[in-house]
Amino acid sequence: MNLPNKLTLLRIVLILPFLLVLYLDVPYAAYIALGIFIIASLTDMLDGKIARKRGLITDFGKFADPLADKMLVTAAMLWFVEIGQMPGWALLIVIVREFAVSGLRMVASDKGRVIAAGWSGKIKTAATMVCIVLMFLPVPAVLNTICVAVIVVTTIYSGVEYFLKNRDCLSDM
Repeated sequence: MNLPNKLTLLRIVLILPFLLVLYLDVPYAAYIALGIFIIASLTDMLDGKIARKRGLITDFGKFADPLADKMLVTAAMLWFVEIGQMPGWALLIVIVREFAVSGLRMVASDKGRVIAAGWSGKIKTAATMVCIVLMFLPVPAVLNTICVAVIVVTTIYSGVEYFLKNRDCLSDM
């Protein structure tokens, strides 16, 4: 297994201690969880850079990398919903967008087409990661609300953009 794939697996494995720290409510749980989240997020950037630079792009990486990202982000947002820091409907929007875009990619794949991540998707991911980091810090409630709004708006925008740019994949429906 190459290094980028190992980093992707590490990101998945880190979700367990991330959640355990939060649910077991150890001292400084939010800060420890934040550290784990940041390390996991950095493995995402690192594995992508290494894979592209060294030509180590694999089918496993194409499958597991986006899955690991979704698992990590969903775990953090589920925690925020559970503690009342994020409304459930906001998380639902994120999950519905992920399922919809994944479904669109599957339909496109059946037609021999690959839908690569667009800029709006990359911006959504970066904004979401930054907002999750901020939401773990003791920030004013208004900043938390702004973070939720940024996550929702970038999620909706990027989802709509994926469908508009690739609507021809759904032309026979």
